Amino acid sequence: MPPRSERCRSSQRFALVAGWLLLACGGSGLAQAEGAAGADGERREATVYEIRRAGSAIAVDGVLDEAAWDRALTVRLEYETRPGENTDPPVETECLVTYDDERFYVAFRAFDPDPGAIRAHLQDRDTIFGDDLVGFKLDPFDDQRRAFQFFVNALGVQFDSLEDEVSGSEDHSWDVIWSSLGRITEHGYVVEIAVPFHQLRFPKGKGVQTWGFDAVRFYPRSQTHRIALQPVDRDISCQLCQMSKVRGLEEITPGRNLELVPTVTSGRTDRRDDFPDGPLEEGSVDSEIGFTGRWGMTPNLTLNVALNPDFSQVEADSAQLEVNNRFALFFPEKRPFFLEGADFFSTPLDVVFTRTVADPTWGAKLTGKQGPHAMGVFVARDELTNLIFPGSTGSDGTSLDIESTDAVLRYRRDIGDSSALGVLLTSREGDGYSNQVAGVDGLWRLGESDSIRFQSLTSRTEYPLEVALEFDQPGGSFGGRAHRIHYGHDAREWDWWARYVDVGGDFRADLGFMPRGDFTHLAGGLSRTWWGDDKDWFSEIRLGGDWDLTEDQSGQLLEEEVEFNLEIVGPMQSRLWLELGSRDQFFDGVTFDSLNSYSTWFEVRPSGRFWFGMFTGYGDAVDFANTRPGTRLFWEPGIRLNLGLRLRLDLDHDLQRFEVDEGKLFEANLTQLRLVYQINVRTFVRTIFQYRDVERNPDLYVDEVDARTERLFSQFLFSYKLNPQTVLFVGYADNREGDQLVDLTERNRTLFFKFGYAFVL
Repeated sequence: MPPRSERCRSSQRFALVAGWLLLACGGSGLAQAEGAAGADGERREATVYEIRRAGSAIAVDGVLDEAAWDRALTVRLEYETRPGENTDPPVETECLVTYDDERFYVAFRAFDPDPGAIRAHLQDRDTIFGDDLVGFKLDPFDDQRRAFQFFVNALGVQFDSLEDEVSGSEDHSWDVIWSSLGRITEHGYVVEIAVPFHQLRFPKGKGVQTWGFDAVRFYPRSQTHRIALQPVDRDISCQLCQMSKVRGLEEITPGRNLELVPTVTSGRTDRRDDFPDGPLEEGSVDSEIGFTGRWGMTPNLTLNVALNPDFSQVEADSAQLEVNNRFALFFPEKRPFFLEGADFFSTPLDVVFTRTVADPTWGAKLTGKQGPHAMGVFVARDELTNLIFPGSTGSDGTSLDIESTDAVLRYRRDIGDSSALGVLLTSREGDGYSNQVAGVDGLWRLGESDSIRFQSLTSRTEYPLEVALEFDQPGGSFGGRAHRIHYGHDAREWDWWARYVDVGGDFRADLGFMPRGDFTHLAGGLSRTWWGDDKDWFSEIRLGGDWDLTEDQSGQLLEEEVEFNLEIVGPMQSRLWLELGSRDQFFDGVTFDSLNSYSTWFEVRPSGRFWFGMFTGYGDAVDFANTRPGTRLFWEPGIRLNLGLRLRLDLDHDLQRFEVDEGKLFEANLTQLRLVYQINVRTFVRTIFQYRDVERNPDLYVDEVDARTERLFSQFLFSYKLNPQTVLFVGYADNREGDQLVDLTERNRTLFFKFGYAFVL
């Protein structure tokens, strides 16, 4: 536990900043947070549409010829909300809505004067960005905090996600089982969608329900036109608060809402233990039978369990260059069990990051919402305990070969129309090791454009003695604290924000991802936006700047930075971003003054078949390996090609070059190729190549380094997905390594197989 004087100073700073932000906002308290009121103080009422139960069966075939569609609610999407500001859309779109005992149905007639220009490709689900899309959002609790999103391209390929207004995030990894079919016609395209009620969470009861609802079309041509059911006020930062509503749903239940998914996984890995000269030794075949289950105990509460689970991932991580880095690299979670209900555990500080659960033998998760109360509980048993040791100027880490029990408890209470207050508890316990975190967080809306997000945490940690000694960590039981408060004003023309973060040197969140500790951070920014219209060559121009100051807990300056940026959104779906910055930075006892840098990002999509983007950065930087100044160059081009209806190619390159007064310190290159052939909506074959090549000048390093290191990773995969849970994967992966003395040599190779089948009861 830090000394009492340090804890008091930290609490005083946090209270001082919180009070300053409240005064800056003119916050008069919760009365303003009760809803999104207009300038005249009156609430803007949402449009409510009445829907009726389908009078006959509906087959999801992309042909709207059933009698049920004749009596369905039919509305037109009459507003272009981007780039136009609630203007007349360039094309007509009809949306039809109905339901029966088991499903919620939505259909679209997307008219197009030139059907040949429709952008649609056969792709894996959740990868249809850039295509013509239609879809809708549902807020079944009508609480303006969380919405389910369903989108489909013109060929019926699906994309679903969760939008969380409280955390300000959108979770694209959320996957449920639903039906869709699309077809291109001589007048445009038609899409038909059916979402089973047992895949949704909604209030229990048999009375008439009102749900938040929005229908949307994305029409990508020279610009991507967002066309919607209702107008969007750009002076209101809350998006879900502006949704329309559908009323009339009654006598609906999720049924038993039970999914049972047994899985079989099998694989063999051959390894060259004596690298590089030893033989590649054949490994044994490892096979496992696993089980996952999902039970909607009530319409509001869902239980997920996994016994001997298959937590493997067949999607290879995007490689990253680990050169001149001080902190641990972040890799996103991709394992289905952990992704279910992940938004329930999201908070301003990353204290829950399930990828830290490395090798679990079982897991259970309970999530749900009843009225204003949202709750999530997660427990797992992990056979491997990964740790990150955060510091103010860098992080370290290790893996302990001990089992640990991991647990998270999350509760959130809605306040008013769009504010919330939450509590979070995490625990990790193993032999001689423990870490617990507890705290509160919240979202406080002060009006239509202003909001505050905050979090305050405390931790208690104990490492095994040998770990504490090896990594210079405190011995015995020790405690720490962390605070974060962020104020934002998000309006049509002017945005400004301020943020304060305070993380103590002894704070640990071992179930999260917080590689930096022992620091305070104060930052603020301002930007001005100009919106174009039909007569302008641009659709959006944004000019802004920000300042930040980071110190360690003793007051030592770590970094002070000023940045100015310009962003232009123009024709052919182009975007140009420019940034100029200057900073002072402290590292390893040395302060490096006036480090100037310049960076740009440019992307363009002149057609549905081609996308190009490039990031370039150049400027002064610190050589962290040798504690001296230098200049650094980043160059990261990338292209995406849709070669016909089924074939897609992604090619990216990452070049980093660092020079000091004595010459070139290092040059690192990373090339990644991804080629996918989509046989049909459910089936594809894919190959991935990742080649990393790092050249260093050993004469310019204090410590001994290799003059060259190489790595080549390749993966081949056959994938069949009847739905997100019923899947078949067959694949092969190969790793080759080399250095200045050894050519690329195969270190290991793996052949793997996975089959899972979802029984929906």
